[in-house]
Amino acid sequence: MSDLRELYQETILDHNKHPRNFRRLEGATHQAHGHNPLCGDRVDVYLKVSDGRIVDISFEGDGCAISTASASIMTEMLQGRSLEQAQQLFDRFHDLLIGKAEAGEELGKLEVLAGVRAFPTRVKCATLPWHTFKAALHNETAATTE
Repeated sequence: MSDLRELYQETILDHNKHPRNFRRLEGATHQAHGHNPLCGDRVDVYLKVSDGRIVDISFEGDGCAISTASASIMTEMLQGRSLEQAQQLFDRFHDLLIGKAEAGEELGKLEVLAGVRAFPTRVKCATLPWHTFKAALHNETAATTE
């Protein structure tokens, strides 16, 4: 179990130090801003959607290691997915973090964030990029604080 915990920590630290898709996406068709006023995490999510599929996704922001790692992994997992698949992944991940579901193969790297459910205040850190992604899909301009 110790090796597994170390792997999880390494993955989170790697995505925090070297976030994937960390950039402003030129020509984005959708975008939203998220902010967690309790801890100060901020994230902007950019999407290019075409024919019901996410053809590109990126993020910018300033947040804790959990928030940044979650956003980085999210962009990797959602790239190329249909909007329906993205919604299903969002639901599955959210259920995992709030304790309604257990980890499963379909979550891939997202499983590394399962441990945050033991720390309720950190759940918002991990889900902020995802709620911001959802807001971007609906072109909501108001900042999300989920």
